[in-house]
Amino acid sequence: MKLSEFDYELPRQLIARYPTEVRSASRLLHLDASTGEMSHYLFAQLPDLLLPNDLLVVNNSRVIPARIFGWKPTGGKVELLLERILGEQRATAQIRATRSPVPGTEIYIAQDFPAIKVVGRQGEFYLLDFPPPGPAKIAARFGKVPLPPYLNREAETIDLDRYQTIYAQEDGAVAAPTAGLHFDKTVFTALDAKGVARTEVTLHVGAGTFQPVRTEEVEQHRMHAEYIQVSDKVCTAVATCRKQGGRIVAVGTTSVRSLETATKNGYISPYQGDTDIFIYPGYQFRCVDAMLTNFHLPGSTLLMLVSAFAGQREIRRAYAEAVRKDYRFFSYGDAMLITR
Repeated sequence: MKLSEFDYELPRQLIARYPTEVRSASRLLHLDASTGEMSHYLFAQLPDLLLPNDLLVVNNSRVIPARIFGWKPTGGKVELLLERILGEQRATAQIRATRSPVPGTEIYIAQDFPAIKVVGRQGEFYLLDFPPPGPAKIAARFGKVPLPPYLNREAETIDLDRYQTIYAQEDGAVAAPTAGLHFDKTVFTALDAKGVARTEVTLHVGAGTFQPVRTEEVEQHRMHAEYIQVSDKVCTAVATCRKQGGRIVAVGTTSVRSLETATKNGYISPYQGDTDIFIYPGYQFRCVDAMLTNFHLPGSTLLMLVSAFAGQREIRRAYAEAVRKDYRFFSYGDAMLITR
């Protein structure tokens, strides 16, 4: 497959730069991938589209203020984007600077505060040593929410709340699992009343998510590794759902990748560690029956994933319909429920 197969035209005014005033007031496109039928709703109507005994699987990862600004001893400006916290003092990060730092380079982020030291490289990222109290607390004190570059703005007060799901609890992501941003307490109350069960996985989206696919041959692309956790509780919930005849409904591509990583030979097992699973057309899904997702960037691995689930032709049709109907795209945009 060619990267160009996953391109599409998007008017810039359809990129949602801010969230809706009410989370569940976003729009929802329902695509039945088996028939090609499309229907239009508000997200608040999601409970009407799910069935009793369905299982909703959400990603409880929490975005950390991973974007940190500083300077070198020479005065040159530096921007850090944390990728992963490895321990009390160590982390990996992307570094943007006029000249690439070398091992031993010191980076200052505040006056009268000890320097962060560049230790070396770990793959495509820099390995950094942080002074006490360590990278997590330093990010909480000095960092900013790392909004996706296509929003073309700095983080604002509204993003501290709205670029998190209401159920986020496990710190570690540099980007939100955005399909979950539409949920509010009212929707969850209606889902509970409908008899839709809910369970939580963890996948910490890394800084590599902002990097474009650079190979024209799709199959040659290699995903960056991200940490996931699929617990015993999740596995039990999936087994119960199967026994009761319900559907596994993954909220977002991160939940899809977590569930598919943990499922082998038709069975899901607890999993804790890294995943670099790359899902593109031709992939045979092992766990997920339905998917709730946002509208993704042209040429992105996320668009490839939903194309694998629904079919390239159906996704092209759905995206063209969303453009015609002025849906809002990307992180703060509207949502799509894909069933098949």
